[in-house]
Amino acid sequence: MKPRLFTYYRWLFLFLAAGLCLLPLWATFVGGFKSTGDLRTNALGLPREWIFDNYVSILFGSRFWQMLGNSAFIALFTVTLTLIVSSMSAFTLAHLRFAGKRWIGSYLTLGLTFPFATAVLPIFFEVRNLGLLDSLWGVILPQVAFNLSFAIVLLRGFFQEIPKELFEAALIDGCSYAKMFIQIVIPLSRPIIATVGVLSLVGSWNNFLLPLVMIDNDALYPWPLGIMQYQGQYGTDWGRVLAFVSLTILPALGFYLLAQKQIIAGLTSGAVKG
Repeated sequence: MKPRLFTYYRWLFLFLAAGLCLLPLWATFVGGFKSTGDLRTNALGLPREWIFDNYVSILFGSRFWQMLGNSAFIALFTVTLTLIVSSMSAFTLAHLRFAGKRWIGSYLTLGLTFPFATAVLPIFFEVRNLGLLDSLWGVILPQVAFNLSFAIVLLRGFFQEIPKELFEAALIDGCSYAKMFIQIVIPLSRPIIATVGVLSLVGSWNNFLLPLVMIDNDALYPWPLGIMQYQGQYGTDWGRVLAFVSLTILPALGFYLLAQKQIIAGLTSGAVKG
């Protein structure tokens, strides 16, 4: 009787948790079909009058696809550079011996506590000195730099769980560290690589503050800045804002759903031994 009761409460808790997560998505999606007045009086219910033009005007407008392309470009290079740099660094810290190894690891862990907002001003001056203001690379490179701490910490922990016997056998066969990294570590690390990739993608896709500071040309705006086009001096078209948000979160949500098994495997790797 007690196990059944426990199972019942567990499923009840999971349904409540799922409901809390899905409710904002539901309100955002359905709100895209409402007028501003309907949103104020009926935020969570079905629209009294379905306004499909909110979605249609955005989908058939060139600005939406331009901003989506800018966001995709930023996210693609952010994820790619983050994975390349962090995976090589994590492999070095996990399996090579050199002076200052522990100090570097502790320094990277300390970087996880560093708030991004406090670094915006120094980053702005540095990007300006590099001549990258008002360019997409002025957003990509700082994002990669701030992703490295958590990426290296996650990857290093996973790499340390790979049996050392594999590397010893590879060294006996004359395999170099570069070949070990490419032929052994990378194929075995797909779960954690997917985890780091998705976390970097979502962070880049939703970043608002950094593009706001670095980009002034509206032709280079990523999607988070595109919301501002629906805000006027005296009011905001909230129906179009919610429709815009619903359309722009679909790529990141779809990528997460496709890679969720790898993400869960990556996050839980090393949790149980034996």
